[in-house]
Amino acid sequence: MTATTTAAPRTVTDNATAAAAGGSPQGLANEPGGSQSGGFVTGGAETGDRARAGLPATRPAGGATVADLLRQRADLPAAHPDRAALRTRSIEAGLPLARSVAARYVRRGEPLDDLCQVAALALVNAVDRYDPARQAAFTSYAVPTIIGALKRHFRDTTWRVQVPRRIQELAITLAPTGATLAQQLGRTPTRRELAAHLHVADEDVATAVTAWQAHHPDSLDALSATGGDDPRPVIDTIGRVDARLDAVTDRHTLRPLLAALPVRQRRILAMRYFADMTQAEIAAQVGVSQMHISRLLVQALTQLRTGMHAEPSSPQTRRAPDSSGLDA
Repeated sequence: MTATTTAAPRTVTDNATAAAAGGSPQGLANEPGGSQSGGFVTGGAETGDRARAGLPATRPAGGATVADLLRQRADLPAAHPDRAALRTRSIEAGLPLARSVAARYVRRGEPLDDLCQVAALALVNAVDRYDPARQAAFTSYAVPTIIGALKRHFRDTTWRVQVPRRIQELAITLAPTGATLAQQLGRTPTRRELAAHLHVADEDVATAVTAWQAHHPDSLDALSATGGDDPRPVIDTIGRVDARLDAVTDRHTLRPLLAALPVRQRRILAMRYFADMTQAEIAAQVGVSQMHISRLLVQALTQLRTGMHAEPSSPQTRRAPDSSGLDA
């Protein structure tokens, strides 16, 4: 009896890992012709275009290109059982391309794994929508699709504060534009120079700079750098009770109470506490004795104090505020 051994089936993850490492996913047919470079066959018009663009080839060493696989899939009937397998192999063969495009954006604050996931999903969409009958290189369709998905990811999911799309796109271009101008000028470019290079207004550059600062705002729970030997969260260093907050409540409560006083008492209070007049000066102007002014002040202050400590009345019974109470 001859013993037979069966190789363990490779999963999609295994094939994807092999493709990312430059190997060949299981089941890809070997093709004659073409030279090998970096684990990929570099022969063919599509591969030449990709080499000039600085992208990895989409043909694993000894295998078919993504476009070849998709042409084979297109030639099969709609219900053919091999269509699903060819689609999977096409996606796996294109994963190095997706990872290469995602690596361009790795220094923009997002983890590489997240960018590769976005790029991989865009690659799946490109595989599903690519039309081999057009005789166009797969990369000429897949690369713009992946780049567009990555830009949408940065635009829609990485901004903590929503700003207009035009400002977002301008803010993203400021850093590379500033680096380019810094090499040309030998110094940091000014805002006006950035605006002239980008053909936008100075105010738009200022708005984009402010928007970019809010792209990833600092956490209030982060430890303060000015805490010395005892660092504290930022919120503990900037938060405090506003001393004027109680004055707002008192003023809101006092306004209807002042409006309820007689006109003469409101006038006396205004002269005493806003004009800083003495009781004698008030008495001379009103035409009564100083003692009578003192009694009127005590009576008005007692009424206001009682109203301040009383329970607030319902909106239906409360008298409408009269601004004349504070301006008298």
